[in-house]
Amino acid sequence: MKSTTIAGLARAGGVGVETVRYYQRRGLLGTPERSGGTGLGGGIRRYDERDVRRLRFIRQARAAGFTLEQVGELLALDAGEDRARVRALANERIGALDARIAELETARDALKRLAGECAAGRKGPCPIIAAFEE
Repeated sequence: MKSTTIAGLARAGGVGVETVRYYQRRGLLGTPERSGGTGLGGGIRRYDERDVRRLRFIRQARAAGFTLEQVGELLALDAGEDRARVRALANERIGALDARIAELETARDALKRLAGECAAGRKGPCPIIAAFEE
């Protein structure tokens, strides 16, 4: 890949153009200078393979549940050798995921129980609807 526009960068990174702009505003992605134009607003911003790799990194880290602040820290740590801090961030994320999984399992179990009660066919309001109204 030689260079591309913001639309090409977004496509290559699997996100929308507005997401790229948002990451730029948050300082996670750089905003290249405009090139090739004359006058105000002339030229096009060109992105390269490094930008695509960084955008993909951000997207993957977000998919793993890291906050934008944590993604920024991970990007900063990438330049160094602070594996202990990266590991600490990963362990924090694992703890948060474990808590969310436990919460989802509890919700699933409750819904299964309510679905079973609903299937029992007793008279009166549906237990699922009644539970959601409480």
